[in-house]
Amino acid sequence: MKKVFVLVLLSFTMLSAQSAYKFLRLDTSPRAAAVAGSFVANNDDPNVMFYNPAGINLLQGTPISFSFLKHLEDINSASLAASKDFEDIGKLSAAIQYISYGSFVKADERGNNLGSFSAGDIALTIGYGNELDENFYYGANVKLIYSKIDEVSSTAAAIDLGLHYAFPETNWNFGFSVLNLGAQVSSYFDTKEGLPLDVRFGLSKQLENLPFKFFLSVNKMNQDQEKFLNRFSQVTFGGEFRLGQSLRLRFGYDNEKRKELKVSSTGGLAGFNLGVGFIVKNYNIDYSFSSLGYIGAMHRFGISTNL
Repeated sequence: MKKVFVLVLLSFTMLSAQSAYKFLRLDTSPRAAAVAGSFVANNDDPNVMFYNPAGINLLQGTPISFSFLKHLEDINSASLAASKDFEDIGKLSAAIQYISYGSFVKADERGNNLGSFSAGDIALTIGYGNELDENFYYGANVKLIYSKIDEVSSTAAAIDLGLHYAFPETNWNFGFSVLNLGAQVSSYFDTKEGLPLDVRFGLSKQLENLPFKFFLSVNKMNQDQEKFLNRFSQVTFGGEFRLGQSLRLRFGYDNEKRKELKVSSTGGLAGFNLGVGFIVKNYNIDYSFSSLGYIGAMHRFGISTNL
């Protein structure tokens, strides 16, 4: 329990800073995105390692998942995540995230066209999890990050830390995670930038008499606020309906995106997410729609299986 106290204390004493590598905040998995990223207390999807590395401890078999994100304009992102149990060692997981920002016109200070250039980011992650006590699990990720803009690049290293507590009898699960705790190794130019540190707490509950699972997450609790209680104001929540053996319907809401993307007095559907999943033989095929209000929307596609 002393380790738990140190982890919580560290999370709340970290100051928020201007950060690079914002792609690490993106929900690449369509299932996770459909519930607005409220995945910190999930325990049945390998993509949980992006939200809480402790969640991999309750995964069954050897799950593997591929996801593709169609962002705005010609921005595209993809991820691959997998987990495997090693007897007498613990759970191991691995993932890769990549995002391409497309092509841009290259010009000098006088506006002369010099052709084009591209930009992209990539992150490689290795995770480990094990049991801390009965129904109480811990996990950690090591993350290497590389970013390139034309001929300029930067690198960074980070860790994710997580805890997961399960109540099997009542189907309650609680999760706590510290994501992207690290620093730049090399910067684009002379100025070092921070990483998008994110401290999260979440819960999930599978209802007993209804085929419905509820997710909730409080995010970015590390950010400075004028009032302490405002640290708990960035909330996402969502749910998943199971209709028969092969169909899943999902929804989610992100109050921060709703607030940030509101234009005048209305935000359209900003902050709302919808998703659907199909099980075909041993494959899960998922799609999600995430509204950015009047700016547009993001579409995600994914396929996962258990080897």
